[in-house]
Amino acid sequence: MINSVSQTNTVSNATVIKDNKDVEKKPAPTEASIRAQTNQQILQASLQVSISSGDKPMQLLFRNAIDKINDVLKPEFGDDAIKNATNQDNSPEGTAGRIIALSTGFYEAFAKQRPGQDPDKIAAEFTKVIRGGVEEGFKQAKDILKSLQVLDGTIASNVDKTYELVQKGLDDFLASKTKKPEQAAS
Repeated sequence: MINSVSQTNTVSNATVIKDNKDVEKKPAPTEASIRAQTNQQILQASLQVSISSGDKPMQLLFRNAIDKINDVLKPEFGDDAIKNATNQDNSPEGTAGRIIALSTGFYEAFAKQRPGQDPDKIAAEFTKVIRGGVEEGFKQAKDILKSLQVLDGTIASNVDKTYELVQKGLDDFLASKTKKPEQAAS
């Protein structure tokens, strides 16, 4: 029987010394056993957190969800992706600017798929496609906000202003990609 006081377990070389006399070689732990042990430790820690949270289950749920979202977004957006996202300009102007920049960023790829076509028609077709997406996106966002009963007052006016700014941005984009009448004559 192993004397628990004098037992030494060294994982790196997988040797167990019993009673300072006998040396017994044990196989190194497998990846599966390490994973199982880690999972067990995670479950124990989660249980302790759950028990200690008492009457705050929603806080626990929220914190866990935020942590997992940050973990998933970390490779692309760095540490604290959600916190960093809240530091962006969420005004109607800032939001409209991001929508315009992201959506019109696909123009070159769209145009490359239509070689030999009239550039004015390509720009018009692209803008029409983007407007359709914008229309659907704003409709869905408004429906969600209505179902949450928060589409009123400042929120409603900011959504409307953002929509108007996006439409103006798309008009400006289209104008920049099409020939002006005086350019067409020359």
